[in-house]
Amino acid sequence: MEFRLLGTVSVETLTGPLPLGPAKRRSLLAALLLSANTPVSLGRLTECLWDDEPPSQARGVIQGHVSRLRALLAGADAEAYGVELATLGDAYVLRAPETLLDSQRFEELLMLAREQRGPADAVLMFKEALSLWQGPALSGAFAGPPLRVAAHSLEESRLATVEQLSRAYGALGEHHRAAALLTAETAAHPLRESLAAELMLALYRAGRQSEALDRFHRTRRLLADELGIDPGHELADAYALILRGAPGPTGAAPPKSAEASPAAVPPGSGGSPGSGVPSRTGGPSGGAEGPSGGGGPSRVAGGGTDAAAPAPPRPPFPAAPPSPAGEPHPVDLLPRAPRGFHGRAAELAALSRSAAGEAPVCLVTGPAGVGKTALALQWAHRNPALFPDGRLFADLRGFSAAGEPALIDVLREFLLALGVSPRRVPESVPAAAALFRSLTARRRLLVVLDNARDSATVRTLLPGGADCVTLVTSRHRLEGLIASDAARPVPLDTLETDDGTALLAGVLGEERVLAEPVAARRLSELCGGLPLALRVTAARLAGRPRWTLAALAGELADERGRLAYLDVDDTGVAAALRLTVQHLPPGAVHQFARLGHHPGGHYDPYAAAALAGTDPVTARAALEQLAAAHLVTETAPGRWVLHDLVRLYARSLDPTSAREALIGVLDHCIATALAAADTAEPGGEPCFVLPEDFRRPSAVQDFADRAEAMRWLAVEREDLALTALAAREAGLDDRAWRIILLQWPQMVWRVRDSWSPLLELALEAARAEKDAYAESRVLTLLGWVLTEEGRTAEAAALLERSPVLAREAGDPLGEATALVNLAVVQAELGELPTALENCARAVELTRREGDRHTEMLTLQHLARMHLTAHRPQEALDCARTALDLGPEHEEAARRSLLLAVCGEARLALGDEEDGVRLLDRAAREAERDGYDEGAVRALEALLRVSSRTEFRRRHDEALRRLAEES
Repeated sequence: MEFRLLGTVSVETLTGPLPLGPAKRRSLLAALLLSANTPVSLGRLTECLWDDEPPSQARGVIQGHVSRLRALLAGADAEAYGVELATLGDAYVLRAPETLLDSQRFEELLMLAREQRGPADAVLMFKEALSLWQGPALSGAFAGPPLRVAAHSLEESRLATVEQLSRAYGALGEHHRAAALLTAETAAHPLRESLAAELMLALYRAGRQSEALDRFHRTRRLLADELGIDPGHELADAYALILRGAPGPTGAAPPKSAEASPAAVPPGSGGSPGSGVPSRTGGPSGGAEGPSGGGGPSRVAGGGTDAAAPAPPRPPFPAAPPSPAGEPHPVDLLPRAPRGFHGRAAELAALSRSAAGEAPVCLVTGPAGVGKTALALQWAHRNPALFPDGRLFADLRGFSAAGEPALIDVLREFLLALGVSPRRVPESVPAAAALFRSLTARRRLLVVLDNARDSATVRTLLPGGADCVTLVTSRHRLEGLIASDAARPVPLDTLETDDGTALLAGVLGEERVLAEPVAARRLSELCGGLPLALRVTAARLAGRPRWTLAALAGELADERGRLAYLDVDDTGVAAALRLTVQHLPPGAVHQFARLGHHPGGHYDPYAAAALAGTDPVTARAALEQLAAAHLVTETAPGRWVLHDLVRLYARSLDPTSAREALIGVLDHCIATALAAADTAEPGGEPCFVLPEDFRRPSAVQDFADRAEAMRWLAVEREDLALTALAAREAGLDDRAWRIILLQWPQMVWRVRDSWSPLLELALEAARAEKDAYAESRVLTLLGWVLTEEGRTAEAAALLERSPVLAREAGDPLGEATALVNLAVVQAELGELPTALENCARAVELTRREGDRHTEMLTLQHLARMHLTAHRPQEALDCARTALDLGPEHEEAARRSLLLAVCGEARLALGDEEDGVRLLDRAAREAERDGYDEGAVRALEALLRVSSRTEFRRRHDEALRRLAEES
């Protein structure tokens, strides 16, 4: 067992992390751990759990959380580890050996590190201490004021350790390691002067004097802008040391070529040595794209960097200097404009906006085949007057099977096009790049760099003029280019159906498309709006004038052969995707192949990990790599989707793993839905035992509270349905009915939201398994849903069998729930005495089993039936008994319904004032918790006895919300 505070507050056990639940429970645990083995008063805990005035029931809430924590620790055999959560009067104490607490081990390692005589041993200790950190301290907890102070203190200790580790690296002469360590930390804490000073000295001693000076000026400007202060003595002393060229404490002197002397180069200026012109700065990064058409020799690309300096002001239309060879201008290396180009008005306008400003770099990104090159060339050909000095073009072949061209070849072609004599073209890349920047320094030029694979390649080919525009296309996002050169991204997505149809018409002719408009739209949809797929489709039809569009649409409708139909010779969707995938690391390729077997449409890191047999951290890293290559799209934070054609290609990469991947994601769905149901309805009994061959995922999502759990169930509803259907089709019926049944909290909350088809699928799966337990549970839920939908006769026919099956399966709580639902139907059919008898039987079963949660449910329905039978006092007694069984902070829907029963009973007993008060309270609790159906019921009862405008308004608003949700 291990307690963690240095990251997400958690308790790690041999079987995985304990499901701690809400953030306030984590806060309670954090407060106890920060004072481990010392009593913590109730007042102190209250301060930790609430920011402002605590609620009146704060003591009860804390007691509830303590009780739940005790149960969790006991279930994890805490006693065997010497762990005990004890009550001492008005205080609690968590007794635990200090070795089980990561913050205590961190402090112990720091103490040992400081006692080491040699820096090598100290480095090992400091690194071991920092490895305990898994994120910001006390994450996942609700941070009341005392916890915020504690988290800040822990973070200060961590940062001090980072600085000590960097100094230990310096003592070993490993200044590059110190610089790498400090660079990441200064990015996260840019205003911490001690970090910036340490980084400056590490860079300086590593021979990177210009970067060290640049760091000083960046920090100085940030301090002035954000805090209005000048640098403190640490920063100033480091700056003075670097300017003097003095060796640091480790005796490392700066290399002579690293930077000009302070007298020659003022602080903050920069230049490319020997070029005589200002130049750019940047560092290596990543990015890329596929084939493009065009005339002329093969185009190419490469990478390198310099340091940026302010350019002198220039007139808006500078005259181009005479070229060395006196060649005429302008030069034009653009391939021809694409034929059949349609749509993209918004993207063309975005390119025009991005091209404004000084030395802009415009970055068109998107997946293979989406039309990036076509868009770039279309824009370039539409705006010739903007570039009186010419237009250059290079196909960098970042994803070509032929490989990338040499950088020097690209630069040679550019220089020759600009009029440089072949004998004057430098042989080295740096010299050729410097000459290219010099020649373009005062020109108004367009440079199109197509199919770039990474940022470094692009940087070497950037022109030097402030009036030059660089247009880059890539399958990668090239975030490094955005960071270093302020590249302005213009992301490109698939075409809308109308634009896709227009593209077909542009190739085939309008008459052929107008003759079959429905088939043409269907073809556009089957191609997923991907221009490459649409062009291949048009090419097939153009070569076969007797083929109908409808016939080809019928062929493409079959997923098994769709990719084959979308390839012509060596061009097509599969070919383009293959070139993208071959540049990915093996882990990302493995993840991509497994994603193709997901039956749903969306993925989070947990689902991706289950598919690939990895963990969420590895899966997220792979998804980020796939997103950078535009193979998946992030539709919301932590939620990705595959284009249909990309999914078919991914599935083809590893067809033999389909069943293994499917079982992995099915078991992930079961485990996550179980966690969601447990958090949403914490008092509920487990729905079932897990399948015998159940494979527990490496990690299961932990839901902080009920709202988060219900949100997950709502968001994932469609994918859970698709997954259950896939399980049924694969003969995995034991998974299918479980995935559906676990959505019961949402079904209860949104009962009239068309759940019956999904439950009928679960019923088929249960019957296929010949599982009486499963069939009874599904029948019970389905019968209730049908009742709420007004299909009473169908519900009665199903529910008659449910209690019998539950008895056969030895499931008394299932029998109780089935009897309640059957009683509801019987009451509606006028069989009230039988209904009351079944409800009373259900109450007996729940009491015999000692299940307060289900007893509360049965009493709720018995109370409602007593009201229907005109027995208000019996109804009131049942409802009060039920309310006494459940804690106030749980069972929001049930509490609202019980309060409504109490209110109606009070009205029937002649106590109108108390009845109105209780019904109003029931409605307000339902409104607060988003239970609109409960609010409508309570407000309808109020409107029967009151004509207050407020009740009518709230009733109508709740009805409107229900209509919008359906």
